[in-house]
Amino acid sequence: MKKREAVLTGILFGFSLASVYTEPLSFSAAADMAAENSAEIRYEKTRLSIRRGAWMLGLRAYFPSLGITASEDDRLQEIDADSFLKNYGLTVEQLIFDGGKLAVERRLERMDISLSEAKLQSLRSETGYEAVKAYRNLLSSRQIMEIQESSLASLSEQRRILARELELGLALPADLADADLKVGEARLLVLSHSIELKEAEDRFAEVLALDEIPELTETVDTGRKAVPLSKEKVKALAENRSPALAEARLSIARREGELKYADRSWIPTVKLSGNFGLAGRSYPLSKYNWSVGLSLDFSGPLLRNTSSASFGREPPYDRTGRLQNSFTPLPDPAGALGRSQAASLLFEERSNYERSLKQTGKNAVQQLEKYGLLEDKRVLAADTVELAEEKYRLAFLRMELGQITRTELMETEIELSRKKVEAVQAAAALLEAEQELEKMLDLPPGSLESLDSRTERKEGGA
Repeated sequence: MKKREAVLTGILFGFSLASVYTEPLSFSAAADMAAENSAEIRYEKTRLSIRRGAWMLGLRAYFPSLGITASEDDRLQEIDADSFLKNYGLTVEQLIFDGGKLAVERRLERMDISLSEAKLQSLRSETGYEAVKAYRNLLSSRQIMEIQESSLASLSEQRRILARELELGLALPADLADADLKVGEARLLVLSHSIELKEAEDRFAEVLALDEIPELTETVDTGRKAVPLSKEKVKALAENRSPALAEARLSIARREGELKYADRSWIPTVKLSGNFGLAGRSYPLSKYNWSVGLSLDFSGPLLRNTSSASFGREPPYDRTGRLQNSFTPLPDPAGALGRSQAASLLFEERSNYERSLKQTGKNAVQQLEKYGLLEDKRVLAADTVELAEEKYRLAFLRMELGQITRTELMETEIELSRKKVEAVQAAAALLEAEQELEKMLDLPPGSLESLDSRTERKEGGA
């Protein structure tokens, strides 16, 4: 009994920890976790798995089809003798030739599955990038909160000192009122940003499907430099690795398959069939028959014709033979435009691909240029922080020498805090631009900085 209770407790404890992650979390780990915990991705994977299974089972079309029939025909008559007939039949039909139309159909189905696989991978990547974006917003919000709380603590301390100086007659009441105003504004900033921080934490937990946020290993480093990349290299990688272009190439392949199918639609289908039957008035059945036949089916938009021939025997004496032909004119006149439509769609796909190829390379170069400008902004913001810190140090010395008031020092403290926040925001904007480049190049989150050296090693090895 105790053992059973222990097992049950362990199971319940395991379920309670199902949405709690205790390991330190990096950008790449957050992206993987968001993709693994996404309900939408799980549903799409299930649907894709079902489609793969259905496609595999579609191989059945290459094998013979089997049909079994059974019937009893009883007739009670007032004048003639009653009739009791029993018939059992077995039919086998095998596709001999269809000009490759079945193979093309299966290839088109497989292309549809490949296209769905590519879209699923894009969805997985997009979910990962959303997780990294939420991760980065949380990091910058936490860092800005630390700056504002530190500034509030410093301003509160200066206000305390100023109040003591007022008691000693070394300051004016107006100075204390001004200090109270500055401290109040700093408290308001902290309160306002605490709301934004809570929203960032909730959003990050929602994306990862976690109840509690684990330890985060990444930081928003205001001193982290941009990755040096050449425009030619980024343009080439974007054109080769873009998920959108990969999907476009699959769409072109599918349109080519549709055109090939339209070209082969006129080819007739040849099938071989065989029948074996048992008949009689009572059991055991005493008569049997068999037949073998060949059918030729031509189904076009302007003409539909089916011809068949068969021969067989009904032992002990009878032989059978049958020729049959059916003809239907103009069954689907609009279908005559099928090939033209398939060719038009293929041309459209190829034209769109060419435009997308040029636009993708152009967008990648523009994003790289934006990345460089944001790096310049980050450097300027970091330099501004250093200047603001030096200004604060000098202002503190001047206050000690009695050249400025303590409220003026508080203004310098507020300006320093604002510059630090701007530096964090500039570093976060650089990370966001880096993520956009990774997205364009179909790279895992946080891997852009290793791209340059990795590409050089590949070129060197070649």
